[in-house]
Amino acid sequence: MLTIEKQNATQQATLTDTATVSRQQPKLLDRMREAIRVKHYALATERTYIHWAKRFILFHNKRHPAEMGAPEVEAFRSALATERNVSASTQNQAMHAIFFLYKNVLGINLPWLDGITRAKVAKRLPSVLTVTETQRMMRHVSGTNGLIIKLLYGTGMRHSTRHG
Repeated sequence: MLTIEKQNATQQATLTDTATVSRQQPKLLDRMREAIRVKHYALATERTYIHWAKRFILFHNKRHPAEMGAPEVEAFRSALATERNVSASTQNQAMHAIFFLYKNVLGINLPWLDGITRAKVAKRLPSVLTVTETQRMMRHVSGTNGLIIKLLYGTGMRHSTRHG
């Protein structure tokens, strides 16, 4: 009889512990993962956003994002550009992750985020050889490299129409 009472007490304690755990709110990054999955973002996007959220939090000595504002977001962006020397597209990717964190996870509408300067992606124009330049180059390539170049050119893996 005593054994049955002990088992019942143990089961009751386990149920109480389980109920307590289930009432706790998930951790911030787990909530972010869930929000990303609800929106059906790609797994690579999820990993990238989580990465940037972690870096943002660690950059500010593990402060909770809800305690931070525009100065901290701008300081992080600025550090990426100056100290880490990351490209404009990487800065923008980090900012999108932080915007997502604030808007979709914390539910904080941040009008000040609109005022944050976004990095400008450099415009790169492709180099295209003229017909004469291409013919001259083809005359000077030989061997394995020449074969590869001529095969690539012959397959159309080039700019197919000349503009201008």
